[in-house]
Amino acid sequence: MTNRYIYITLLAVLGFNSEVIAQEETNGAPRLVVSITIDQLRSDFLEAFQPLYTDQGFLRLMADGKVYTNVSYPFIPIDRASASAAITSGVAPYYNNIAGQQWLNRETLRPVGCVDDAKYPGINTNETASPNKLSTSTIGDELKVCTGGKAIVYAIAPFRDAAVLSAGHAANGAFWIDDASGNWCSSRFYFNALPSWAQAYNRLNAPAAKIGQTTWEPYSILASNFSYFMQTGETKPFKHQFEGTQRYKKYKTSALVNRDVTDMALQCVASTGMGNDKITDLLCLTYYAGTYDHKAVTDCQLEVQDTYIRLNKELSRLIDKLEEKLKRKDLLVVITSTGYSNEEMSDYQAYKIPSGTFYMNRSTNLMNMYLGATWGQGDYVETVYKNQIFLNRKLLESKKISMTEALNRSQEFMAMMSGVRNVYTSLQLLTSQNEMIQKVRNGFSPDNCGDIFIETAPGWRILHEDTQESDFSKASYIQFPIIFYGAGTSPERIQVPVTIDQIAPTLARCIRIRAPNACSSKPLF
Repeated sequence: MTNRYIYITLLAVLGFNSEVIAQEETNGAPRLVVSITIDQLRSDFLEAFQPLYTDQGFLRLMADGKVYTNVSYPFIPIDRASASAAITSGVAPYYNNIAGQQWLNRETLRPVGCVDDAKYPGINTNETASPNKLSTSTIGDELKVCTGGKAIVYAIAPFRDAAVLSAGHAANGAFWIDDASGNWCSSRFYFNALPSWAQAYNRLNAPAAKIGQTTWEPYSILASNFSYFMQTGETKPFKHQFEGTQRYKKYKTSALVNRDVTDMALQCVASTGMGNDKITDLLCLTYYAGTYDHKAVTDCQLEVQDTYIRLNKELSRLIDKLEEKLKRKDLLVVITSTGYSNEEMSDYQAYKIPSGTFYMNRSTNLMNMYLGATWGQGDYVETVYKNQIFLNRKLLESKKISMTEALNRSQEFMAMMSGVRNVYTSLQLLTSQNEMIQKVRNGFSPDNCGDIFIETAPGWRILHEDTQESDFSKASYIQFPIIFYGAGTSPERIQVPVTIDQIAPTLARCIRIRAPNACSSKPLF
């Protein structure tokens, strides 16, 4: 009898069960991991407002944490959904299929949300939601598998996509603030009904319960009197009240929403027993550091400054409360950014900066005429979405035209258009090993993207004439950090370039579990 069979027999005789093994697998690991993603956090603003911070927020994290200062995403384009999925899965959209907050469904030719799922109605919301479009496992999923389901995993965010994608498939639950009601809500993917503790919390503390008396003004006299932005003129104090049908959407882009996230997180930890035993638990949080109502920074300088001051306060409060419950060796906190900016674009033409407009509908109509002159009349372009062109695959098949030839001819034609910097085809992105287009390829999802991708010159916008929707081309790098604080870390400032997909394998190593199933990146430490 081999040693392997002797071992299996001994396990059966001794009555080892999955719970004992699960406890041993995470023995010595932190009891609670808190993964914090701050939407649109920027290092330049983070550093600019340091004189206004208290010692226990960002300053404590920078002084006592392991800080990576030169961080980037390994793909483009980036938005909140693709960033959240990449952080928790450890891979780019090419593997996890989350290419953005929305994409075009090729069968219906209608936009679909990255977490939309009619099979799972919402709780306290009319929106459906599930993580089923996320095609890989997450760090939370692997923690659940490793511990035989014993680990407690929750995600809390102002936004539906961030909450669901951070939670993953196996989590105990995900919570976000409903745009219509202002209540904390969830999906039947996780619950049949909200837990009793969440229902009680909603009645007293949800944004809906207090927004009528809520006014957003500068947090301190110092913040209202001084601005650490470059001054272009007099900066006026602000005062915002949240009214009308869009009040909760606007509230979720204000500094005040971060207090709601902290309050809900602390309630979740207290009510669910997170961190109470030696099996590691995971709490994923999303905070907001973007501009108010997605305005340009120049139009809301003091609001941005106040957002960072209040965010500093909330991080301080969160960590203080968790360290009252847990020793630092039992708590691991990781903080990073979604790495993009969603503010309104400036008017480059007013400053004589090169810019222009690429008319998507007009250009694709010309391309369709060109293909028609080559192969006979027909609707060769099925539809367009953002910077993507979808070819009519059924027509090409009926005319016995190879997809390769159609893509090559379309690419050559579009490359001649004014304002076009690059044209990529789906076949090119699937097969090319060219490092120059690696980021574009990583941001491409074979299942959820079009056949042709237009990259315009910097400063140019893509305009869809039929809907008047536009997208700006901006390739400017936004610097942001990764900060590890607590268990297994020591104060250090590291300037070596790293990528965001290394967070998941680093957490897996700290917890002593397997990394997500598509992740091949090396741990940071």
